[in-house]
Amino acid sequence: MSMASEFKEFALKGNVMDLAVGVIIGGAFGKIVDSLIGDIVMPVVGKIFGGLDFANSFIPLAGQTATTLVEAKKAGAVLAYGNFITIALNFIILAFIIFMMVKTMNRMKREEPPAPPAPPASPAEDVVLLREIRDALKR
Repeated sequence: MSMASEFKEFALKGNVMDLAVGVIIGGAFGKIVDSLIGDIVMPVVGKIFGGLDFANSFIPLAGQTATTLVEAKKAGAVLAYGNFITIALNFIILAFIIFMMVKTMNRMKREEPPAPPAPPASPAEDVVLLREIRDALKR
């Protein structure tokens, strides 16, 4: 088998296509969660903590006196803990949502109870079967 045909067989398997679709949807979903955290959750958390803006929360490591994270990074090394808090919160929410989705899918995939056994044959069919067995034993 040539490498090209082997690769074609691998690439066209259902699992690879499912994975590709999952990655694309996951990327789009990640952007939605980024927006949820940055535009909705973090402003509320900042308001609760007295107007704190986590996006510009940093500790300058090179003695710079910048007011924004972008300016501080241009001036030298910074410890951007606000950005870390935002990304960590983003991860926790995304992981929880994925957990809930997997839990729901597993609940939906649970096997249905087995069908009840077929009802017993009628007495007339039993008689015919017994005669067939008897006749087969006589041979």
